[in-house]
Amino acid sequence: MAQTARTVRRTTTLGLSTAVQRSKPLSKAGLLEWLFTRAFSGLVYPQIWEDPVVDMDALALKADDHVVAIASGSCNILSYLTAAPVRISAVDLNGAHIALGRLKLAALARMGSHDDFLRFFGRADDASNVAVYDREIAPQLDAVSRSYWEGRGLNGRRRISLFAKGFYRYGLLGRFIGTGHLLARLLGANPKAMLAARDLAEQRALYERHLAPVFERKLVRWLVRQPASLYGLGIPPAQYAALAADGDEGMLGALRLRLERLACDFPLADNYFAQQAFGRRYAQGPDAALPPYLQPRHFEAVKARAGAVGYRQGSVTTYLEEQPAKSCDAYVLLDAQDWMNDAELTALWTQITRTAKPGARVIFRTAADERLLPGRVPAAILDQWRYEEARSRALCRQDRSAIYGGFHLYVLPEAAA
Repeated sequence: MAQTARTVRRTTTLGLSTAVQRSKPLSKAGLLEWLFTRAFSGLVYPQIWEDPVVDMDALALKADDHVVAIASGSCNILSYLTAAPVRISAVDLNGAHIALGRLKLAALARMGSHDDFLRFFGRADDASNVAVYDREIAPQLDAVSRSYWEGRGLNGRRRISLFAKGFYRYGLLGRFIGTGHLLARLLGANPKAMLAARDLAEQRALYERHLAPVFERKLVRWLVRQPASLYGLGIPPAQYAALAADGDEGMLGALRLRLERLACDFPLADNYFAQQAFGRRYAQGPDAALPPYLQPRHFEAVKARAGAVGYRQGSVTTYLEEQPAKSCDAYVLLDAQDWMNDAELTALWTQITRTAKPGARVIFRTAADERLLPGRVPAAILDQWRYEEARSRALCRQDRSAIYGGFHLYVLPEAAA
């Protein structure tokens, strides 16, 4: 098993190196890219940071659609099953994300009640979860995923023990949020105070009192200028440059604007992204905000449809190269294109266009508020697609995760196909 786990990590590192490392190894840019690759080689996203409600609105999924999506933490992958009985091909360069998705599928296959599923993946801090894994889930897992969860971290404990200690506090993103809380407290702020707000007016007041002043501190201004300090948000060097150029105040202004939006623009009681950012957990109780796949009313549908989800470690482009022409209905690219150069974008969109059925939809996000593709993907390819600009901007405003500058929807018209 240990050898299998090492093989997965090696494959992850190789894929990320190809995607990220483009500069000379001994240059400053090359060193930053190398550091990002190493940081991203383990579990990054215990929870994905894109709003699946917005995704489903854009994609208008219907029965038997074939969705090709980057897996990440799989919150979105399983949430899409609430919209319709669709087939989902989940692809990711990161083997830890593949193992997490397969863990969720194995749990759905064995767990008969929503309470058990929520205890494991919603609260994710109950000591009994480890025994449930050993007794119920592990026998359902493939050897590769099992080797990951039963492998040991630097503390000597099996990785599955994270579900007994608050899973969402771990991974690169979870630790980044925890570090942000610690830094804020050292500077006299308190992010958890946001959770006391009862309406948008109180959210605004608490933001101005507890969070806004942090951006004026010299230490924070210095940290924001260091690209490596934001690797916990999953921002590679190329994406950092795009985000820093998005506005007059550079990266500091971009981060301030996004945190303000998360804290002030959506009711906290309905926003599980804010609950994770400010409380480092999901809220509890019958009306708690949760991703769609964890909501009680969707449990039976998700469980019944989970068999239509398949996982594959690798790049989306490579996966699509192996698919028949006109075989896919929807594509979810997250923010992966921010990492790509022109040749990689062209290769990806060549395969998307080849495999797309008439009426296919593509959605993705960008760190900055930019179109990204025009001028970089050949017009002969891109002109076959219709960009839904007004709809894209409207959907971006609705995205409760609040971290991205742009949401983009492309549709392949029936006539063009």
